[in-house]
Amino acid sequence: MVAAEPKSASHVVLAYSGGLDTSVAIPWLKEHYGSLVTALSVDVGQEGELSGALDRALRNGAEATKLVDAKQTFVEEFLWPALRANALYQGIYPLSTALARPLIARTLAETALEHRADAVAHGCTGKGNDQVRFDVAIHTLAPELRILAPVREWNMNRDDEIRYAQAHGLEVRVTTDSPYSVDENLWGRSIEGGRLEDAGRPAPEEVYDWTGRASEWPREPELVKVGFVEGLPVSVDGKALDPVALVREMNRRAGRHGVGRIDHVEDRVVGIKSRETYECPGAVALLEAHRALETLVLPRDLLSFKAGVDRRFSDLVYEGLWFSPLREALQAFVASTQETVTGEVTLRLHQGSARAVGRVSEYSLLSHELATYTTASSFPQELAVGFIHLYGLPNQLAHARRAAARAGRTANSDAPRPVLEAAR
Repeated sequence: MVAAEPKSASHVVLAYSGGLDTSVAIPWLKEHYGSLVTALSVDVGQEGELSGALDRALRNGAEATKLVDAKQTFVEEFLWPALRANALYQGIYPLSTALARPLIARTLAETALEHRADAVAHGCTGKGNDQVRFDVAIHTLAPELRILAPVREWNMNRDDEIRYAQAHGLEVRVTTDSPYSVDENLWGRSIEGGRLEDAGRPAPEEVYDWTGRASEWPREPELVKVGFVEGLPVSVDGKALDPVALVREMNRRAGRHGVGRIDHVEDRVVGIKSRETYECPGAVALLEAHRALETLVLPRDLLSFKAGVDRRFSDLVYEGLWFSPLREALQAFVASTQETVTGEVTLRLHQGSARAVGRVSEYSLLSHELATYTTASSFPQELAVGFIHLYGLPNQLAHARRAAARAGRTANSDAPRPVLEAAR
């Protein structure tokens, strides 16, 4: 029999976003566990969400706050490996929120151990993916820490939380008139709740921020060139940029054209489907450019095998298994494929789409002399006849054998027939 956990925790480090869930968690932890609360915010590029957040945490009852700037780490250790793996959950979602969670969880565990706290806390619900990502990461990295999840333990919905915040005089930005839950980082912006829960209704324009309004998208397309070295983007239109600046520049350029709006029904880890809405302009554009460059420089069998690895990598990230040996092994394989993924891709940004319209590389496997239909062709066409004969020989032989077998059964109708065939 497992002993019940004590209903007290002297010091809790709370992963604090400044949103509704983590704001109401501060007084709840103090009331139910008698805790001193340190509100920890990890900056992964959520510019709008962090504005004044830690000051509000203090006013809402936190004893201390801490801000960790993790933007550079986020890009280099999490976003770039995902980009190299063309990471898209179910082929659609660039995993913006999912990629940030293991970094936040790792920072949360490090901060709690540094301050000798006896517990950590997060604002995840009992029906979402983030609870899995946080809990699995904490259990893996610091199993000695208790994990408290006020919203999950509380079993309250967002309307109840808003009423609780109002009753306790808490400063929160969410209201019953605008009940959307927003999570933001460098790789994307996710929006949930309110009218978005009805999968039959189009998402209202009011939920979008990075992609403006569709009526304001430029009518003329824009071409942007992204330079890569070993699978990592290093420049935009020939200008070298550091990783954080590059992602932000692509968010700005692609977002201006409405690129990266995602609206789909997603299969969550906990077994339910959920309508999800995202804005990921930079991620969508960079992923398109990276895939286009890979098709130019990687051979067919490697592209095919890597596609399966990419899908498995994406699933592991989504399912909260970043700190797993399999993810590390898959990432090592992907990295080994990127040695020749160097070159420049031209993207066409227009009316919500980002399409590769040009790609060049010194490692290109596209040989003009072999592919051209002009007199410059060096392809030995006369050899194609023998190749086609040998290529199709197994099919030819199998077809002949099956035809003979069917003909034999028809001619000898008195012969015993197989049970399954006789039952037809």
